[in-house]
Amino acid sequence: MASRSSPILLVEDELPIVELMSFALRSAGWEVDSVQNTADAWNYLQQRRPQVILLDWMLPDQSGLRLLSRIRADRNFSTLPVIMVTAKGMEEDKIAGLDQGADDYITKPFSPRELVARIKALIRRKAPEHAELEMSMGPLTVDPVSCRVSVDDAQIDIGHAEFKLLKFLIAHPERVFSRSQLLDKVWGDHAVLEERTVDVHVLRLRKALGKADFLVKTVRSVGYMLSEK
Repeated sequence: MASRSSPILLVEDELPIVELMSFALRSAGWEVDSVQNTADAWNYLQQRRPQVILLDWMLPDQSGLRLLSRIRADRNFSTLPVIMVTAKGMEEDKIAGLDQGADDYITKPFSPRELVARIKALIRRKAPEHAELEMSMGPLTVDPVSCRVSVDDAQIDIGHAEFKLLKFLIAHPERVFSRSQLLDKVWGDHAVLEERTVDVHVLRLRKALGKADFLVKTVRSVGYMLSEK
């Protein structure tokens, strides 16, 4: 039985989909709340913290991506698990959602069983670790609490998706991960996203790191790692 500690919030304006998701999630043991636009979703967050947000892309007042950006920019909600639920299935859309800070991405139409499985996987990934201690390697420092990344004590700008990738790699130094492992461990979406998506984020990560880019190593025919060697 799923945890009842806090509800799952559905931000979705199509009532048949709300009913479908609500039935599936309640059957799995979760409490469910729903709102139909981003304004009501933000007001909800001021009152209660959900366990996971299922966020539609196309909403009546503004894009779900706009709400996601606002959530990630707020220190109180920056680590809140968010799954985008949308009819937009192109890989560019998925990358855009991940860039804005989505933890996972599910495309309509979907099966209720897949939805429940994705939520359980996300909760498992979020729960255990996410250490709050600063992590360093060479000139690079990552602060998981403030989401600050610095090179030689100078803060750098880094996208949310690249930050998640970097935080995972620096938490597992000198260990090689395949593209499929990184998709699963960092985004939990290897069944939907292409493995080359990882290559895109690694390129962006190296560019953001500037003179510390040498820490991100490509291991031919295997994957990527963070190493000073």
